[in-house]
Amino acid sequence: MSTMINNKPRHVPSDLEIAQSVTPQDIDHIASLAGILPDELELYGRSKAKVHLSIRDRLKDAPRGKYVVVTAITPTPLGEGKTTTSVGLSQALGAHLDKRVFTCIRQPSQGPTFGIKGGAAGGGYSQVIPMEDLNLHLTGDIHAITAANNLLAAAIDTRMFHESTQSDDALFDRLCPAKPDGSRRFSRVMLRRLRNVGIDKTNPNDLTAEERRAFARLDIDPQSITWRRVIDTNDRMLRQITIGQGAEEKGFTRVTGFDITVASEIMAVLALTTSLEDMRERLGRMVIGMSRIGQPVTADDMGVGGALTVMMKDAIMPNLMQTLEGTPAFIHAGPFANIAHGNSSIVADQIALKLVGKDGYVVTEAGFGADIGFEKFCDIKCRYSGLQPDCAVLVATIRALKMHGGGPKVTAGQPLHPSYTSENLELVEKGCANMVKMIENVRLYGIPVVVCVNRFSTDTDAEVDLVRTIAIGAGADASEASDHWAEGGAGAVNLAKAVVAACEKPHNFHFLYSLDLGIKEKIETIVREIYGGAGVQYLPEAEQKIAVYTRCGFDKLPMCMAKTHLSLSHDPTLKGRPTGFTVPVRDIRASVGAGFLYPLLGAMSTMPGLPTRPAYYEIDIDPQTGAVVGLS
Repeated sequence: MSTMINNKPRHVPSDLEIAQSVTPQDIDHIASLAGILPDELELYGRSKAKVHLSIRDRLKDAPRGKYVVVTAITPTPLGEGKTTTSVGLSQALGAHLDKRVFTCIRQPSQGPTFGIKGGAAGGGYSQVIPMEDLNLHLTGDIHAITAANNLLAAAIDTRMFHESTQSDDALFDRLCPAKPDGSRRFSRVMLRRLRNVGIDKTNPNDLTAEERRAFARLDIDPQSITWRRVIDTNDRMLRQITIGQGAEEKGFTRVTGFDITVASEIMAVLALTTSLEDMRERLGRMVIGMSRIGQPVTADDMGVGGALTVMMKDAIMPNLMQTLEGTPAFIHAGPFANIAHGNSSIVADQIALKLVGKDGYVVTEAGFGADIGFEKFCDIKCRYSGLQPDCAVLVATIRALKMHGGGPKVTAGQPLHPSYTSENLELVEKGCANMVKMIENVRLYGIPVVVCVNRFSTDTDAEVDLVRTIAIGAGADASEASDHWAEGGAGAVNLAKAVVAACEKPHNFHFLYSLDLGIKEKIETIVREIYGGAGVQYLPEAEQKIAVYTRCGFDKLPMCMAKTHLSLSHDPTLKGRPTGFTVPVRDIRASVGAGFLYPLLGAMSTMPGLPTRPAYYEIDIDPQTGAVVGLS
């Protein structure tokens, strides 16, 4: 740890000031200390690199380390510091307890960075550096997803346009043009299309007229298209647009829209894939809509699955960076936590667990609370990875507990009410009902849970002690206050010791539900057991989708519930531990490539908007030094 951190004043400078006051070690040195060989590293300058998946082959017989997932109570709109806790815990384990450790967190979207929330590199003296790189372009993974997503979007509209203007024979002739000798050939991806429609022939000239039509004409129903364009910017005006208004498009207009890039299914695929081969299969089977006769149309049917994989071939490699105290970190993938599964990549966790070895620790973060990101971590990510967590850390703040206890509304960008910065044991005690439910949620999966009270300077000893007492009484294996934001790893040593002890306890990890259950049974299990709801109401659109997806065989996929992160329920105004509520499922959508269905519980925005005074007002550059200023 640097002298600057050891002798820091209690007044903590801004995150950017702290990050820029520490010179990162050369990333190849960090890699060497972590056990990564030079030929397994792809350098992107001196402070970041990608790691080749071949490292898993070299380490296939090495034992895995302990797997720690960081989750939280239901947060305020300000967030309760999961990333900061993840980094601080890792620094405590590595720089203070001398354990081999890796931090695995998501790559943040530029939408929140330039919007209102700010970046996601951690905070205070518990950050990943350089924070400018992490919060902005990093190594271009999000740009690759944007390009791949929009290539598929362009392919959809292009295919519908050409099918509308050509006969079956003309369409087939253009897809499989004849050479001068009359021979034709199928491309590799076309053979996948043939299999999808039940044709086992490999010579285009052997197809009958009916087979040619089945192969060449996708006949996409425009009303069924679920694939939208994406951009990694908060741009509310793109939420709904009309395309095809140019003169050359001959009146083939369609209403569609943009999502933010991190909401793309390709991002979810990146996070859940386990190899290049697996990613090729997942990208190819992504469903973009239905044909007019009710058959799913995939990216491979469009002929673009292979091209998407080529565009993503570098993005599949995890990004290596470092914390302020020199412990290694993987930053990889960043799917939405309320729409998608909200966890960093499987491949990063797999590599990290092998690198730290049997006495080491991997700290990974699940988005939002234990009702969303953690549930999806267990029931989706762990299903596909085959990994089992040894311990969960549940982050709580006095601020959030007071909100759940009936405190005034917390609004991002607005000053906190004085009740949040002065002692109020009554609000804290009432709000602990939310924490108790989250502890129960973690224990449903059979793993130990350590409650971390992420301490702010305005929290009193009495408030912190009350939370810790209630946490232990509710079944937590340990509860520790942590001051890692102001003190770095030194402020999280007691938390780290509690995590080490919890990881040694016997545990019996298991999933919440079986994939053999029907769609409704899975949804109702999550609502009942995780949210504490009384029942589920299925709106007509959801009922229709359940019938279609069951017919298509998608009913065996896990559920990825899309709901607000601001309440245990579907209603963001219901704080604490609500009961007796009925959850409305208004629609269900399929991310077949990623490998889940996502029921929509209320209106979920996949394209955030910008506030009146976005964060970009503060972001600038010093033209003399080239240093970024104002990033938060």
